[in-house]
Amino acid sequence: EKIIKKAKKKMGEEEVAVVADAGVDAAPKEEREQWSSRLAFWFAAVGSAVGFGNVWRFPSLAYLYGGGAFFIPYWMALFLIGIPITLIEVGLGQFHQTGDVGAFSRMHRRLGGVGFSSIVCGYIVVTYYCVLLAWVINVFFDSFGDSAPWTKDGVTATEAYDYFKNEIIGMSTLTDTLRPQRLVWKNVAYSALGFLVVFCCLAFGVKNVGRITYFSMGFPIVVLFALAILGFTLEGAGDGIESYIGEWDVSILKSQGDVWTVAVSQIFFSIGITFGILTAYGSHCPRNEPALLNATVIALANSFYSFIAGFAVFSCLGHLAHLQNASVDDVSVGGFGLVFGAWPVVLGTLPGGIHWVRLLFFMLFLLGIDSAFALLESSLTVVKDAVKRVTGKDATMLLTGLSCVVAWLFSLIYCTDAGLLFLDAVDYYINFIMLFVGLLETFAVGWAYDIDAQFDNFSVPVVVAFMVSYFFPVFLASALWFGIDDSSTAIISGFVAYFVTFAVGMGITLFMLSKVQGEKTDKYPTFKSIVYDLFFKNIFDFKYKLEPVIGMVPYIWCFLVKFFIPPVLVILFVNGAAAENGYTGESKFGHYENLVSFPYQFLGILAFAFASFCFLIGVIAPDVYIKLWDPEEKE
Repeated sequence: EKIIKKAKKKMGEEEVAVVADAGVDAAPKEEREQWSSRLAFWFAAVGSAVGFGNVWRFPSLAYLYGGGAFFIPYWMALFLIGIPITLIEVGLGQFHQTGDVGAFSRMHRRLGGVGFSSIVCGYIVVTYYCVLLAWVINVFFDSFGDSAPWTKDGVTATEAYDYFKNEIIGMSTLTDTLRPQRLVWKNVAYSALGFLVVFCCLAFGVKNVGRITYFSMGFPIVVLFALAILGFTLEGAGDGIESYIGEWDVSILKSQGDVWTVAVSQIFFSIGITFGILTAYGSHCPRNEPALLNATVIALANSFYSFIAGFAVFSCLGHLAHLQNASVDDVSVGGFGLVFGAWPVVLGTLPGGIHWVRLLFFMLFLLGIDSAFALLESSLTVVKDAVKRVTGKDATMLLTGLSCVVAWLFSLIYCTDAGLLFLDAVDYYINFIMLFVGLLETFAVGWAYDIDAQFDNFSVPVVVAFMVSYFFPVFLASALWFGIDDSSTAIISGFVAYFVTFAVGMGITLFMLSKVQGEKTDKYPTFKSIVYDLFFKNIFDFKYKLEPVIGMVPYIWCFLVKFFIPPVLVILFVNGAAAENGYTGESKFGHYENLVSFPYQFLGILAFAFASFCFLIGVIAPDVYIKLWDPEEKE
């Protein structure tokens, strides 16, 4: 009631009445399946967020980028970008009670491609994510055999990791060209098993998903705390923790500029934003759930798990360094070398070591499985809603089965002996899809929302000039900052170009706006009033529209979504693409890890191009996506 009263003061009695009525009428004609409780939603959403990256990527990033200094860009990315976008996705899902395509299409029919590109991103990820699950399943069963290296006397982390690469992934048959030579049939089978588990989790509805995640998310939390406590008791643990958060090399934030892009990508990937997951999951919440609370809980719980995982990992690495009479710097601390090499080797030295190793692998499986079925659910929600709307029938089981089979067929490329290389390359380019989709989502909400009314109020030339004046300087400055070799010249040139083009563009925009104000003095009696509306009216109207239904939406969120996040994502995109690959001095984008152009770079760039194409199709031919949402339902 307080929110509605406040909205009436801002928008007027009639507009709020329309919004409130539309908020009620927008509910589906048939009752939508909902989570059994808010706690079930939290477990499912946090389970989708917490995955492999929380355990093996986050701690290694902290180590590689200045220890505790990495937390500066990480926490900034979380609060200034991660939580606001999480609120967009959860809030839109709750408000519209539909998936990403419908949620963005109802803002404007030409924005359906924003939602579709996000679910494409999620579907691409699930095709290789389930192969990660396959490797975990493979290594778990392999730990029961005599050849398992993790508990053998004197085995090193490097030897254990080599065993994983050569025997589990099957890379021993690769030639110097690094191109795939064969399918690893055991991983093909385990990938099918992974998708079968995903099918069983999703085929019986979201209530079933919620019940499953009580265990699949709850048990890994218990195991992680057990591993962290165990790690603290090991000799040398303090040295490992010192390497994790005790050292603060702040200079890295300047010398390795890609740390900012990496931090944001880690937030995107670990929370699960820009995949359509949270919109899909939010659509099964009651519409009047406090979306801000839900978004904050999901994001903070995910980061908390990552933070604790760092202690569990680095305490064990410190012990391994102690056993080898070496420094932590000499121990493998990143990626697969961590979870299939160093960490299980340390656990293997403890009493009952092989059981600790198996417990670690089982925890990884549980962390992966709820992320995997969440990635698939983002696209399934859109398709299931469309089929039910057209046929009147619930085809959840059939559509889930088809989605799993198609995704498994796509996953076969990662089941080759070059699967790790394919996965690494595609995963790198997925970061750019995430940044791109994040830009599209915030632009849609902050700039494109109510665009027709903006055109009517201020004229098309003014609105277009405003957008160009705000974004073109960012693109130009980014090109100079990251395209000029001399750093001092790049910084000066970038800022000069930014401020000059921004000032000129805004000057032209405001001049044209003054002409419009002179013609509409009845509506805008002062120049200040029309400037205020140009800058803030559409995003504040969006806030007032959501609040009577999903609860409080802070004003700071409006500012971040419209004026802060979009330009920052542009800068980070260019920054990440221009970063050197460390081998030939060429940019990483197109030359990642110095892998051959075909098939690795080609496949990654193709994935990015396809996601971009899906968005553009929605802009050019919006009717392509019309079957995926109901334009007759009230906004």
